[in-house]
Amino acid sequence: QVQLVESGGGLVQPGGSLRLSCAASGNIFRINAMGWYRQAPEKQRELVASITSSGTPNYADSVKGRFTISRDNAKGPVYLQMNSLKAEDTAVYYCNADLWSSGDMSRRNYWGQGTQVTVSS
Repeated sequence: QVQLVESGGGLVQPGGSLRLSCAASGNIFRINAMGWYRQAPEKQRELVASITSSGTPNYADSVKGRFTISRDNAKGPVYLQMNSLKAEDTAVYYCNADLWSSGDMSRRNYWGQGTQVTVSS
C-alpha cells in the first residue's frame, strides 16, 4: 500500500502565500516524479508543477515565477511554495507520485486526497 498525504491548504487573501506539503509512505521502491495538480469547479484537473527524481522542475505557464516546487530527497516530501496568489489559483490541489511499488514491483500513479486552496478577500 502507498499513501500520499497532503497538508497546507487554506484561505488566503490575494497576493498572499501558502505552502503545500505532500509526504509519501508505504511500500515504495523508487519515486520517479512527484507533482501537484489542481482542479477548480467545473474545470478539468491540470498540472501545476512537477519535479523529477533528480530535482528538475516543470511548471505550468500560469504559475511560473510565482510557485516553486521542491523535494527533500528522492522519496519526498514534496513542497509547493505558492506566492503572489490570485483568485484564479482557487482550486483543490492534489499531490501525485509516479512510483515503483516495492510490494509487487509495479509502476503506477498515486494521488493524494486533495487540499483546498481558496484565494479571496
